[in-house]
Amino acid sequence: MKKPKEIQNEGDLDALDRKILDVLREDGRISIAELGARIGLSKTPCQIRFRRLLDDGYIEGFRATLNPAKLKLDHIAFAEVKLSDTTEKALTKFNEEVKKIREVEECHMIAGRFDYLLKIRTPDIRRYRAVLGEKISNLPHVANTSTNVAMETVKETW
Repeated sequence: MKKPKEIQNEGDLDALDRKILDVLREDGRISIAELGARIGLSKTPCQIRFRRLLDDGYIEGFRATLNPAKLKLDHIAFAEVKLSDTTEKALTKFNEEVKKIREVEECHMIAGRFDYLLKIRTPDIRRYRAVLGEKISNLPHVANTSTNVAMETVKETW
């Protein structure tokens, strides 16, 4: 059976696919029947599209959105990290090791005056200081770091 023209290529997303993804970003627990109703499809075609989006990797998984303040993890710091060595071997080693630090919520390689930007979530500044001194500063090839502390989170989604 031939796929409809607008979704013949695996990488192509049509307007309905994008609507499905938009709805799921807001409510990952929505039923297929409700999802279909929200985007204007009956249950079976919606299920087929949902399954394809999952199988093709557009949807990586589902998880709960936790409340950092309730968990006493509402201190956010951004650490700029400059490496002493930026060879591929050094970058790979840094990448492997930074992934092991639980407090590092995000790690981005940056083109600019430093090499990496890390988002670090801890209960307070004292714990952040310990994570910085004991873990981040001891990562392979770290030459220096600089910290920016978030005073307020205005928007945090994806």
